[in-house]
Amino acid sequence: MRIFIAPEHIQRQHDIKVPADKAHYIISVLRSRVGDPIEIIDGRGKAFEAIITGITRRDVVVDLRRELPANAESPAYLVLCQGMLKGEKMDLVVQKATELGTKEIIPLITERCIVRATRKVQRWSTIAEEAAEQCGRAFIPIVHEPEELNSWLMAHSSSQLKGFIFWEEGGVPLREAFQKVSDYLILPSTHSPIHLIIGPEGGLTAAEIKSAEARGLIRTSLGSRTLRAETAAIVSMALVQFLVENREKLPVTNGQ
Repeated sequence: MRIFIAPEHIQRQHDIKVPADKAHYIISVLRSRVGDPIEIIDGRGKAFEAIITGITRRDVVVDLRRELPANAESPAYLVLCQGMLKGEKMDLVVQKATELGTKEIIPLITERCIVRATRKVQRWSTIAEEAAEQCGRAFIPIVHEPEELNSWLMAHSSSQLKGFIFWEEGGVPLREAFQKVSDYLILPSTHSPIHLIIGPEGGLTAAEIKSAEARGLIRTSLGSRTLRAETAAIVSMALVQFLVENREKLPVTNGQ
């Protein structure tokens, strides 16, 4: 089992108390015992092999044994900027984007958003945490408070924004678009994020696309079929992740 414990609570090697909700799961669901192994992640990229050293009716205590290699992270710093979706669709996007390796999720309020306000950011953060634990990541994506798309674009210069805005009405083929930013992927850091912009249920307007392109984002599409917004988010993350991880093997298209 893999569980998240905040970095500030992993500053020592021994007698680390597991958060109450995780302790309940360990005690009541897994029925773990003293001596059982467990894996700890700090949510910022580190993972540790640990062992359970104490269990009471409500508490679980662990000792760290060694740091583990974190091999599940993308070599690129991907940021999913998702037009706000209604119902459980946003929950699904947060979960799957986490599994697919995003480092940040920015909910965007666009012209055609049905949902324009929310109190679910903490819920989405919890979903991201649980998805990271499940899929083997040591990094838990940051889920931001919603922002107006135009305000978010205006807050960045063209040199700061690199990435793609996906539009069902077409654009540069994705592989060609990817090659335009491939050199930018050499150093995976918070200073070189690749943004993926996906519209809400009603899609993005031509004016929003124009504004995004003016800030340096590349307009592209996911093919000839019109996908649901939540499907587009998952597919775009998967395709860009594939391109990132296989960029040295991809042939150069020269705009073809």
